[in-house]
Amino acid sequence: MLVVPPQPLPLFAANSLSDGSFRCVFRGSKVNSSSSRLAPPVAAVAREVDDFTKYSGYVFELNPEEEDSLTEYNIAKIAAFYQKKPLIVLRRLVQIGSTLGKWFTVRYLDSVNERADEMFKIRAAELRKILLQLGPDLIPPSYLDELSLLQDRITPFSSEVAFEMIEKELGMPIDVMFSEISPEPVAAASLGQVYQARLRSTREVVAVKVQRPGVQSAISLDILILRNLAGLIKKAGKLNTDLQAVVDEWASSLFREMDYKQEARNGVKFRQLYGSIQDVVVPEMNLALTTRKVLIMQWLEGQKLAGVKDLYLVEVGVYCSFNQLLEYGFYHADPHPGNLLRTYDGKLAYLDFGMMGEFKQEYRDGFIEACLHLVNRDYSALAKDFVTLGLIPPTSDKAAVTEALTGVFRDAVAKGVRNVSFGDLLGDLGFTMYKFKFQIPSYFSLVIRSLAVLEGIAIGINPEYKVLGSTYPWIARKVLTDSSPKLKASLRALLYKDGQFRIDRLESLLSESLRAKTERTLIENQNGGTDSKVVIKQILSFTLDDKGAFVREILLEEFSKGMVALGVATLDSVTNTVAATLPFSPSRPSSMTDEDITNLRNLQRLLLLISGLRENENPRMKVNGVRTSNKQMISLNGAPVALQQFEAVQENLPLLSVLPELPQEMQQQLLRLPADFAGKLASRVAARTLKRVFL
Repeated sequence: MLVVPPQPLPLFAANSLSDGSFRCVFRGSKVNSSSSRLAPPVAAVAREVDDFTKYSGYVFELNPEEEDSLTEYNIAKIAAFYQKKPLIVLRRLVQIGSTLGKWFTVRYLDSVNERADEMFKIRAAELRKILLQLGPDLIPPSYLDELSLLQDRITPFSSEVAFEMIEKELGMPIDVMFSEISPEPVAAASLGQVYQARLRSTREVVAVKVQRPGVQSAISLDILILRNLAGLIKKAGKLNTDLQAVVDEWASSLFREMDYKQEARNGVKFRQLYGSIQDVVVPEMNLALTTRKVLIMQWLEGQKLAGVKDLYLVEVGVYCSFNQLLEYGFYHADPHPGNLLRTYDGKLAYLDFGMMGEFKQEYRDGFIEACLHLVNRDYSALAKDFVTLGLIPPTSDKAAVTEALTGVFRDAVAKGVRNVSFGDLLGDLGFTMYKFKFQIPSYFSLVIRSLAVLEGIAIGINPEYKVLGSTYPWIARKVLTDSSPKLKASLRALLYKDGQFRIDRLESLLSESLRAKTERTLIENQNGGTDSKVVIKQILSFTLDDKGAFVREILLEEFSKGMVALGVATLDSVTNTVAATLPFSPSRPSSMTDEDITNLRNLQRLLLLISGLRENENPRMKVNGVRTSNKQMISLNGAPVALQQFEAVQENLPLLSVLPELPQEMQQQLLRLPADFAGKLASRVAARTLKRVFL
């Protein structure tokens, strides 16, 4: 839906003329062709069909029985329907073959004559014109710049026909329903077109979306052709992916999009789930006045997001998409630039809820685990994730797949998660997918499309933008806070290997989770660094919140291990110091084990992490300019180096002034921590004592 600058409806119309002026019509009485300068009468319309309708292959009438047979996607019914209309099928095949075939031939000659790059823009414009006639559904990504014009170039059908459809669907004269309506559509697309109107009963300005006549039969025919073609390609190419199932998934979604009552219900659900997100706007749906072919919803005004260069709203969109895909699983499967607006008060508005997708919980968890394992370069686990997601068969050679994934992703991930391009990952995966018989599950095609389109919009604003890099902080936060048993198990498996705590992974997750921001000021200043006090407050708020209970238990466990190791190191230091003052005292071996050394180092890093510091920012991590090893940490100049590190924490004690700023329930949780910690520490000391006595 295309919108216009906010103006009083009777003064300015919803659509712009070539001279930059606007026009609108006041609907005091029913408009006819002479008073409103609308389209010709219906009889003339039948002869003067717009190019889109003419070339899309549906210039024929359907009786009510035929129309009802195409309201839901059923490939058997569609095939039976068109078996009775072979000439229409043949005409459509000739249209597609002649128009696209000619274009591909010319494009091939360009490459033969080494003029492919030179003629790129011209051929893209020609392809746009062809798709405008045939009906744009699937668009090659390399032509998106030119073909993005499709959204605004679809030829509208007659407003007279549209108004008659509105009256037929709503069961009343149009001037009874609306006091004002624009004489021409403000936007036109392949499925329908939109008018701006004012309800007579409430004076509310609304958008009226009217379905293009015959579009159901046209799309049914194209899907039938495409599905048969997919079957031939699968057989000829011996592909593993069930291409016909992919077409079925896409077609089912498209048929749901043509049911405006379903779209209105989708809009209501989307508003309930995501309308409360900060700076997200979802229009209200008028369910009472919506039918299968006419949709009435709240009118929103603004500019296309792709044209305003608002990085903050891109981040809001990423956060909203994260919630759609990984929190609730109900997502907008068609987030193209025309469906995302920046309202005039600076908010992100979502439009058009016809094409939605459902992402099941098991797949959401699998997707999150795959992202975690990718970022942490655990390619063996990633291979298992691909099985969970249905991308590779369970019988695949996991070792070979792991080796292949390592080769594909190693260089990309080495740049850091913030520099990983979602589009590049998919491109790099192509050969491996073919070699190991990857299959694309039907549900996955809409998810991939949604993410790819979102990254395309973001790149238009910032060429260096990476959707995965911006989404990962929210993934990290979800993994650290989610109550799902599966994600808890995944987190523990990520943080522990052979019983050893991998603190670097916890540091990475915490660090990334702190980047998950939606406040405008934080996003706009995210490159300017973060105050240590703010970092401490964020970490404490996270660990003391109820959602952080699982991570809090892990931290208490590791703190207790570290304190036991610190006690042993201190005892060794004191004993050695006393022994050094005695004559002829025998040397005493250290009581520290390799595990104690690791636990002591982890304690040091945990203290620095909690205090808002990073190991590589603390000069005390080096002694005389040389980084200390694990063994060197144990004793230096007769005292544990680890003890010296506490001075770094003491220097930051004033930052503990953030504690009074925490919510009351978090302060209460903080007061309970000493007792919880003492219990864990006592258990560990007792276990160590018993081990030394009996072993």
